[in-house]
Amino acid sequence: MDSCSPHTPSALLPAADFTGMVLAGGRGSRMGGVDKGLQAFLGQPLALHALQRLQPQVGMCMLNANRHLEVYQGFHVPVHPDVLPDYAGPLAGFLTGLTHCTTPWLLTVPCDSPRFPRDLAARMAATAVREHAQIVLAAGPEAGRDGALQLRPQPVFALLHSSLLPSLQDFVQRGGRKIDAWTAQHAQALCHFDAAGDDVHAFANANTLQELRLLEASV
Repeated sequence: MDSCSPHTPSALLPAADFTGMVLAGGRGSRMGGVDKGLQAFLGQPLALHALQRLQPQVGMCMLNANRHLEVYQGFHVPVHPDVLPDYAGPLAGFLTGLTHCTTPWLLTVPCDSPRFPRDLAARMAATAVREHAQIVLAAGPEAGRDGALQLRPQPVFALLHSSLLPSLQDFVQRGGRKIDAWTAQHAQALCHFDAAGDDVHAFANANTLQELRLLEASV
């Protein structure tokens, strides 16, 4: 595990180089269409919980949302709706973040994985430096159909260099929507979160209200 202070993602990449963005712009269809980021987790909205977990790790933060913007603005960070119409998925969130990012790096996290690592930025940054990568995706344990844990990429936990904006704009303008089809065009790396002491449920996400309650009960 890379050793970094909470305010320094990497010895070579200071926290000021990073903008964090919480992705809360989805339809929440598997939660019955509710605004997932505003569902309660440990007494506060999921998106606010994610924001507070991310803020100590980066220089500045913003939030991507498409509904209830006035509520999200109460979290006291910039709030940006998708720059693409019709809930176009995670890549729309990436594009929105890169469009508004004023730092060299953008780090995205979804609002529905409230246990993501508190050293996420530090380790992702260290991987970017070590692997000379423009894109770093987290990889964490995930249960397969047989229940066994396997290390799998978590593509919405992404560290993106801001120079990728033109590439992503071109990709989505040509109709691209799949994260892996775009990231494969660039120098990318995986940051593994399966070391001793890592939370095996760090990237568990809540797609339903029942899953959200189970996550809450596991804390």
